[in-house]
Amino acid sequence: MHDTVIRAATVVDGTEAPRYTADVAISDGVIAAIGSELGPARRVIDADGLVLSPGFIDMHAHSDLQVLLNPEHPSRITQGVTCEVIGQDGLSYAPVSDETLAVVRRQIAGWNTDPEDFDFSWRTVGEYLDHLDAAGTATNLAYLVPHGLLRALTRGFDDGVASPAEVERMQEILAQGLREGAVGLSTGLTYTPAMYADDAELAALMRTTGELGGYFSPHHRSYGAGAMEAYAEMIDLSRRTGCPLHLAHATLNFGPNKGRAPELLTLLDEAVAAGADVSLDTYPYLPGATTLAAILPSWAAAGGADATLVRLRDPQDLARIREHLEHTGSDGCHGVIAEWETIEISGVGDDALAGYVGRTVARIAADEGRDPFDVCIGILLDDRLATGILQHVGHEENVRAIMRHRTHTGGSDGLLVGGKPHPRAWGTFARYLGHYSRDLGLMSLEECVGHLTGRAARRLRLVRRGLVREGYAADLALFDPDVVIDRATYDAPRTPAAGFTHVFVRGVAALDDGETTGALAGGALRLTEEGVL
Repeated sequence: MHDTVIRAATVVDGTEAPRYTADVAISDGVIAAIGSELGPARRVIDADGLVLSPGFIDMHAHSDLQVLLNPEHPSRITQGVTCEVIGQDGLSYAPVSDETLAVVRRQIAGWNTDPEDFDFSWRTVGEYLDHLDAAGTATNLAYLVPHGLLRALTRGFDDGVASPAEVERMQEILAQGLREGAVGLSTGLTYTPAMYADDAELAALMRTTGELGGYFSPHHRSYGAGAMEAYAEMIDLSRRTGCPLHLAHATLNFGPNKGRAPELLTLLDEAVAAGADVSLDTYPYLPGATTLAAILPSWAAAGGADATLVRLRDPQDLARIREHLEHTGSDGCHGVIAEWETIEISGVGDDALAGYVGRTVARIAADEGRDPFDVCIGILLDDRLATGILQHVGHEENVRAIMRHRTHTGGSDGLLVGGKPHPRAWGTFARYLGHYSRDLGLMSLEECVGHLTGRAARRLRLVRRGLVREGYAADLALFDPDVVIDRATYDAPRTPAAGFTHVFVRGVAALDDGETTGALAGGALRLTEEGVL
């Protein structure tokens, strides 16, 4: 007696092989059989006309707290996501000390909020993963050790080059996190304090990561004026250290990069041909998303939030900040000047500022008869750096070209908080399937599903996950290929995707007949000698 049989499904199995029709049986959380006449089941789902695929793997998620604060997690479940990779961009919540946790909570409040009455009792990576398991989660979660936290634990949030002893200490903490189950290392080289690291520090940490079976996922030093050089730097580090490299949200945004995708793809192809282990993820949208404080020059952000707020009140420091943001280009803004008409407020920490949400800095300045720079600084001060933004700086031709690369996987980079967060949090995977695969024909359905499942599973070294195959975990998505589409917009970003009927996590229905069930069958996936289990 099977738990569930999905009958007459069109199976797109994640390998990029041609689709086929079969019944699929689920028992005890795994795919028990694939074929026909599979025997009795407690439940039979008629899947005639529907596609059954592996659950999608979000290779770049920011659900680190939201998966606990809002356990039903509809943004992911309603678009077929059953696994997320968190701990991204060098900043998250483990490993920490009491002191560093207090700072980082404020620093990334624009990503996750900063809840006051919340149990932050963990300090190590292992304790955080245990906390996820104990709480129960809607999706499976793989964790990257954040480089910024390693640096904070050894030398605080100040700038400057780490000493050999400090780098060695970072390696020790990193190794502990990997042995406790983290799948790799992330960094945020336009965010403090990771942005102050030199290549020697990065190389040492990458060697440790590779030796223990993990991979390196960098938010590299520039996605703007220095993007190509930043990509080349990461690839060179991977070659020198032997550490597998996964380029996070591998976009080419801002004016200087219009039409330059072929250069990036040539760089990737040459690296792969030379034996480098490189992959990437992207989101299928033009705007990016981050915090307003992130666009500040690195020197202005040194020392943490309190130090930054002091500088924002100092006339001499403000003059220097204005010079970087409006004339020479800020390293926090990827080496380009801040184009105020492209920077839209997406969320605020202080409800009194909610009227700014959905408006660009330039629009606010025009409406209030103020200087845009003064508007930016005023919001940062009033909101104590907790402001989220969208940056409308992408190029469609780059987005389309990069998503077709043979090493490509999908990542939402989705922030779930704020009045009007980026719609990619609720729409990425449905948008790939509906808009780019079905409607534009940029890739076949089989290829698209492979990008979002099997390829990602290989990068993560998942064991018996990521494919529709007997003996594999029953992490599955069932959807109508003629209907599936993203419906989240910039005005209504929390609108669920269309077309998904059922989503199973470890064999348990998290989406049933199009409705979330609240099931918390997911949990932490941990790196082991065998792979990620």
